[in-house]
Amino acid sequence: MNYLINILPMAAMLAAETTDPKGMAALAAGIAIGIAACGAGLGMGIAAGKAVEAGARQPEIFGKIQALLLTAIVFIESLGIYALVVALLLIFAV
Repeated sequence: MNYLINILPMAAMLAAETTDPKGMAALAAGIAIGIAACGAGLGMGIAAGKAVEAGARQPEIFGKIQALLLTAIVFIESLGIYALVVALLLIFAV
């Protein structure tokens, strides 16, 4: 156990000296776009599922539900695009 306690600060110091900022920016960009894509996909799936459920319950207002769904999907997709812009800024700013 003492060996691990003594080696961890040295390993952290070595990692800090050899870390490439461009590589870390690329890693951060990948994580950012991955989380945003998962969130946007999950949000779109939930919105579409609820819209289909609402259309099945009241088919006469499905046109209004469809318009609201498309508006919601546009806003959800814009969040994914914002994450893409941030990822590109991370990659090319460093």
